[in-house]
Amino acid sequence: MTTLFAEHALLADGWGSNVRIGVDEAGRINAVEPDCQPGAVDVVLKSRLLLPAPCNLHSHAFQRAMAGMTEYRSARHDDFWSWRKLMYRFLDVLTPDHIEAIAALVYVEMQEAGYAAVGEFHYVHHQPGGGSYDNIAELSERIFAASTLTGIGLTHLPVLYSYGGAAKAPLNGGQLRFGCDPERFARLHEAATSAMGALDSDSAMGVAPHSMRALDPDYLKTIAATYANGPLHIHAAEQVREVEDVQAWLGARPVEWLLNEAGVNERWCLIHSTQMNEQETLGLARSGAVAGLCPITEGNLGDGIFNGSDYLANAGHFGVGSDSNVKISVCEELRQLEYSQRLRHKARNIMTVGEQSTGEVLYRNVLAGGARAMQRDNGVLAVGKLADMVAINTDHVSLCGLSGSQLIDGWIFAADDGVVSDVWSAGRHCVQDGRHRQRDSVESRYRSTLKELTALL
Repeated sequence: MTTLFAEHALLADGWGSNVRIGVDEAGRINAVEPDCQPGAVDVVLKSRLLLPAPCNLHSHAFQRAMAGMTEYRSARHDDFWSWRKLMYRFLDVLTPDHIEAIAALVYVEMQEAGYAAVGEFHYVHHQPGGGSYDNIAELSERIFAASTLTGIGLTHLPVLYSYGGAAKAPLNGGQLRFGCDPERFARLHEAATSAMGALDSDSAMGVAPHSMRALDPDYLKTIAATYANGPLHIHAAEQVREVEDVQAWLGARPVEWLLNEAGVNERWCLIHSTQMNEQETLGLARSGAVAGLCPITEGNLGDGIFNGSDYLANAGHFGVGSDSNVKISVCEELRQLEYSQRLRHKARNIMTVGEQSTGEVLYRNVLAGGARAMQRDNGVLAVGKLADMVAINTDHVSLCGLSGSQLIDGWIFAADDGVVSDVWSAGRHCVQDGRHRQRDSVESRYRSTLKELTALL
């Protein structure tokens, strides 16, 4: 058992001072005692604010290695679809070793930014050209190796990707590394589930039908029943063209179709949903599902702006993810979310209801939404919950004049990742003094990997 003492902490019922927190051998909180003296504790968090650490609910780890490679305008009109062509070219040279090395760095960076867990939306399954590896779950197991090395909590989401576009267009090019019909996917999912049994007990398995454009909609209706355990994530309505293509094919917009036909409920996480109309926004909020928002990637790709104010006003659940991993940062993800709403509405403090801290409301919503989307028993510092925690340095120059809920506002709107001092994932103390314990070896391997990749591109 480990015992921590924090001068300030965000507890389930509000702010606490001089808080002792016990963590058992299973990585769960077994004591929360405010207004205490330090006594005999293992870790004293002096000048620190202790918070529940959020989940990063949507990641494509391998895309981190592309960061900075696609910011050159090479055509009269650059958009998501031109970016995707470059991503497919990148896929042609990725090996299992590359994927493991990239994922390890991504997970180190996530924890150093303040995330305790990740939902890996994993769709690279096969060799270039679509041939299977001898072990059909080879690339899932490379993700497992990266999560084990770094200690991050993992919800693994193998992706079913059957078609190259709406109306069952054939797979082509880089998509062949993703492609699975339902039978092939069932074998892959079973093998990955079996391999996951060797991971820490806080790991979880879900399922990810990629998107309406990449699936047989009739089969999509059966996925929730076929894979009844764990979360279900799907890309939804990220791009205008995607919405138009699906509507022309099925006679309904993607989110509209999912809400009416697929039985969307609290198990579901609809990633992006940046192209929803008012009726879809209301329907998704009332369904109990989570909107998986990725504001930095959505800004980078020009996806659009989520209808946040109406969704929040109807008690909709949301969380955040780093998606393409072009930039991994808890505070910048939430800052981008709020600022995009301000630009849309030409007003301030949009993602809150009533007179209260915008940062705290954003943060508490992301904690709850991430926990729901990943079916991870975290999101609050309370007895019985997973000890997913992040400590913020309140002595940092960006925060030194703030107190109470202003500290979260300061982290999100005025500071950067440099204020994160410590992170625990299910009690595993992975980040200390702002640096991940595996940073040196993981970064060295990543640098070698990038050297190999750039020689091949």
